[in-house]
Amino acid sequence: MGSVIPLKKSANSAYLDLKNLVNSRLIEVEKLIEVKLDSKVSLIKKMSEYHLKSGGKRLRALLTLGSAKLAGYDQKETRDVNLSACVELIHSATLLHDDVIDESDLRRGIKTSNALWGNQSSILVGDYLLSRCFEIMVDDGDLEILKLLSSTSSKIAQGEVKQLEHKGEADLLEETYIDIINLKTAALFSAATKTGACLAGSNEKEKSALESYGKNIGLAFQIADDALDYYSKEIIFGKKIGKDFYEGKVTLPLIIIFQRADSAERNFLINTFKKNERTKEDFGNTLELIKKYKAVEDSLQRAEYFVNVSHDALGIFKDCNEKKILQNLTGFSLNRSF
Repeated sequence: MGSVIPLKKSANSAYLDLKNLVNSRLIEVEKLIEVKLDSKVSLIKKMSEYHLKSGGKRLRALLTLGSAKLAGYDQKETRDVNLSACVELIHSATLLHDDVIDESDLRRGIKTSNALWGNQSSILVGDYLLSRCFEIMVDDGDLEILKLLSSTSSKIAQGEVKQLEHKGEADLLEETYIDIINLKTAALFSAATKTGACLAGSNEKEKSALESYGKNIGLAFQIADDALDYYSKEIIFGKKIGKDFYEGKVTLPLIIIFQRADSAERNFLINTFKKNERTKEDFGNTLELIKKYKAVEDSLQRAEYFVNVSHDALGIFKDCNEKKILQNLTGFSLNRSF
């Protein structure tokens, strides 16, 4: 585990390498998103612009562009730009909806759209983003990609509902947790990377390899993000420490301490998560258990397994700069500083 934290500089460098690799295409993605979100309804225009310019790594769009490039997509066309924008719009729409569900007032260190304009507007603008996304898919006309991205939207919704269904379960099974994050997070990562392969007309083996690459980097990304809830600094990550805890979300660090806790500690966790609201004292006591059982460290170790699977999935591709950059990126999910 000692390797996780010191690698932040190289992990961030890997992200920048990917961004530089496809930067001209990413600029076109940003332009297309701006065009697609233009609206005569002033509130839609204002909210969508605010949301999309409030930060974010555009990681899913970058993965679509990078995967297409690795798979040999002909960049004389613009389908990679169009579908990368589509993937990013799906992600942005789910964030708008997530913030309403979670009653969040802060994301990436700034006020959320629902905190500024209310829940109703945020839900409807999220729906607007999805509708524009489906327009792009229909215009592209590839039935395989249309099926892939539409089914991915369904998976994300199912993951969110499943998480709500198990909210407050201190004894949540690790298997159930993995199912949830596979649906709500990894599904879009894998769709982004598989879309790149579909664009290039790759064979089934290459499609499966890039799909596995995306899925496993997504799982690692979400586990690491959940671990941040118990040690992040808001000034760096834009995420309040304890956000998931106060919302009653049971994530991997809590699952680990429940697995290892004695009966008194388990009763504390069960009673804590049965409450409608958790206190600072509850969080402080939970942090002590997190430290006692090294739950953050072990969560990151488990995420490291998915990083390794993601890295190795690209082994079938010939050695090239694109492959090297995408493989180096796998560590970004664990060691990022933004």
